[in-house]
Amino acid sequence: MQFSNPVNTQTWTNGRHQVRCVKVIQETWNVRTFCFMADQPVMFFFKPGQFVTLELEIAGQQVMRSYTISSSPSIPYSFSITVKRLPGGQVSNWLHDNLKIGDEMVVHGPVGDFNAIDHPADKLLMLSGGVGITPLMSMTRWFFDTNAAVDLEFVHCSQAPNDIIYHRELVHMFSRLPEFRLHIVCERSDELSQAWSGFRGYLTRQMLSLMAPDYLEREVFCCGPAPFMKAVRQVLLEDGFDMARYHQESFGATPLDVQEDVLELAEEAEARAEAVDMADLLPVEFATSGKSIRISENETIHAAAAKLGLHIPKACGMGICGTCRVLKTEGEVLMEHNGGITEEDEAEGFILSCCSKPRGKVVIDY
Repeated sequence: MQFSNPVNTQTWTNGRHQVRCVKVIQETWNVRTFCFMADQPVMFFFKPGQFVTLELEIAGQQVMRSYTISSSPSIPYSFSITVKRLPGGQVSNWLHDNLKIGDEMVVHGPVGDFNAIDHPADKLLMLSGGVGITPLMSMTRWFFDTNAAVDLEFVHCSQAPNDIIYHRELVHMFSRLPEFRLHIVCERSDELSQAWSGFRGYLTRQMLSLMAPDYLEREVFCCGPAPFMKAVRQVLLEDGFDMARYHQESFGATPLDVQEDVLELAEEAEARAEAVDMADLLPVEFATSGKSIRISENETIHAAAAKLGLHIPKACGMGICGTCRVLKTEGEVLMEHNGGITEEDEAEGFILSCCSKPRGKVVIDY
């Protein structure tokens, strides 16, 4: 009897990957989930809560944007991202208007310190606002699918009942496990939305005390708009919570005022660099390109590449997304990242060029 050739299944590792959209799900009126697979079988293993960075071309320009993986690694042959259409949002609107089943794109990742594996606990409190539910949903799906022995209080805040993302799935999961408890807060309920008999308004200390009286004893994971997370942190700090047990995630497009500040700082740095004595500059060599340059110890590897006309893909610029990962074959750098690279990658010599500064001669495989 003849058998067909065996399938060689690969395992996902942090890097650049080609994927294909295989499903689009309308979660709410302005939120969609996009599901991806690889052409050749790939096991998409990641830590629940981590994210990927999409490499897109919009209006002829390369655009990078990071999104949390909303699915669970317990379903390993695909992964999903959930995207809310934002007014004026370049990437979110493009995805909603253009990405369809069968389309291919490039993603970078997975990376991120905000995950359920690196911060294990028996008692958890998850607090989310709006589309910030996505990393917490990934973690919850993982706990549910693996029958994890965790005591979970899940609090989600939404603008209105018809804005609640994953509502039916949440109700289903939390109805089956007594140690999982679901609490939803809606800011409003009006004639344009469904009726709502649950918590109304904004999350308060009083609400939190009713939902999870022992919240000071739990590991806290928080994700949502900046004002939401600021309010949560304020409550916890005032109540004497051990903030070493507080974890939050927030990333997206850099606000315009921050971009302007960064440009001003870059111009100042360039002016200072011109005044630096040549003897104080450190050599950075890009071996594959055959180019080299000398920069100050306060400039990044990414800045060195840009001066040589080398384009290393970059999204966040803060060591979060992992998009600018390159291999360092020689020398030492000071890398101040924010979870965008794994310890395994560091051990192999990889660095994030956006937040790595030379500490002597450095050779990069690029």
